[in-house]
Amino acid sequence: MSRWTIPVLLVLALAALAIAPFVGMEPIPLQALWSRSGDGWSADVLWQLRIPRVIAAFLAGAALSTSGMSFQAMFRNPLATPFTLGVSSGASLGAAVCIQQQWIFLFWGVPSVTVAAFLGAVASIAVVYALTAGSRRGSSTATMLLAGVAVSFFFSSLILFLQYISDFTRSFRMLRWVMGGLEGVVTFGDVLTLTPFVVSGSLIVWYLTHELNLLCTGEEFAHSRGVEVRRTKLALFFAVSLMIGAVVSVCGPIGFVGLVAPHICRLLVGPDHRRLLPASWLFGGTLLVVCDTAARTVMAPTELPAGILTALLGGPFFLWLLLRRRDELGDL
Repeated sequence: MSRWTIPVLLVLALAALAIAPFVGMEPIPLQALWSRSGDGWSADVLWQLRIPRVIAAFLAGAALSTSGMSFQAMFRNPLATPFTLGVSSGASLGAAVCIQQQWIFLFWGVPSVTVAAFLGAVASIAVVYALTAGSRRGSSTATMLLAGVAVSFFFSSLILFLQYISDFTRSFRMLRWVMGGLEGVVTFGDVLTLTPFVVSGSLIVWYLTHELNLLCTGEEFAHSRGVEVRRTKLALFFAVSLMIGAVVSVCGPIGFVGLVAPHICRLLVGPDHRRLLPASWLFGGTLLVVCDTAARTVMAPTELPAGILTALLGGPFFLWLLLRRRDELGDL
C-alpha cells in the first residue's frame, strides 16, 4: 500500500481536468483559454460547453464512486451500487412523467426535466425510508435493501408503462434519458446545481469514515464500539441518496462507476475508508471524465451516451467480481 497512491490519483485527476476540455470532435487550441482571435467559436465552445461538461462529469463520477463505497460498507455487500435503493429509478420516473406530460418550465434556471428527476429521486428516498422506519427492528440493512429493490422494480415498470402509452418522439426521449450522459450539460448552471449536493454529501461521508470502518465488521461490533448504528445509517442513507438524486437529475442514470471505482481503489489503498474515500473520490471523477471524453470522440460526429460506455466497461468487471467471489456467494 503505497503512500504515493493518492498523490498520483490527484495528479491524474488534475491532468484529466486540464486536457479533456480541449479534446473532442474538433480539437480546441490552448490559446482559446485567453484569446478570441482567429476562430471565435473555439473560445465559446470551450467556456460554454466543454469546461462545464468536464467539471460536471468529474463531480458526478466522484459522487457515484463515493456513494458506491458507502453503500458497499453499509450493506456489507461488494455488489451494492449507488442505485441499490431505487434512487435512479425514482429520478428516471420523474423525468419520464415530465417528458410524457410535456412540462416545460424553468425553476431558478433549472430545466423542468432536471427538477422532475430530482423530485422523483426524493420521492423514492421518502418511500424507502417510510417502508423501513416502521419496522420493529428499525431500518435494518436487509429491510432497507429489500425495500430499495422493490421500489426500483415498481418505478421501472411505471417507466415502461409511460413509454408504451407515449408517442414515438416522447418514448425516444425517455429511452435516451435513461441511457445516461452529459450531453445536456451546456452551462455552469448544471455545475452549480451539482456542487452543493456533492460537496455536502462527500463531507458527511468523510465525517463518518471511522463509523464506516466499524460497520464493515458488523452492526453488533460497531455498536459495541460506541457507534450509534441506526443514526449513522440514516445519515449515510439521506446524504448519499440526495447526492445521487442530484447527479441522476442532471446526468441521467450512469451505471457501474459506483461499482468499479471503489473496488479498484480498494486494491490500490486498502479497505481503510480514511484513505479509500479520497482515492475513490479522485478515481471516480477521473474515470467518468475519461469515459465522457471518449464517448464524444470515439464515434464522432455521433456522440455515444456515456452511460453506455461505462456499462460496457462495468459489465466485464462485474462478472470478474462475481467469479472472484463465487466461493463467498456460493452459500447464498
